[in-house]
Amino acid sequence: MANSEAKVRLDLNNPVFQDNLLTLQKPERQAALDTLHKIRQLTWNQLYRDQGLKWEKITSVRPPQGIDAIYSLRITQARRATAYRDGDFIRLLTIAPDHDATYGKK
Repeated sequence: MANSEAKVRLDLNNPVFQDNLLTLQKPERQAALDTLHKIRQLTWNQLYRDQGLKWEKITSVRPPQGIDAIYSLRITQARRATAYRDGDFIRLLTIAPDHDATYGKK
């Protein structure tokens, strides 16, 4: 089982996440990178409690097979990312174009 006191490790290898990140406008991309840098310094317990990140389970979207749940977190002031926990890794999936898109709403 994953350790809640372990440092969060980043997995940025998802091609959709990379495309979303690299196509952000420069100020927003920098804000996202700052957030990723912050996440790397947190333990999982700190990430879960961080009021700025707002880690939330997404119940409106069914997770892919083999993944318990998909979560959202604030990656910039205006955008949320989707991710899931895999051991000590946070595996980032997407950066939504707007807040509602994160939750599968139109």
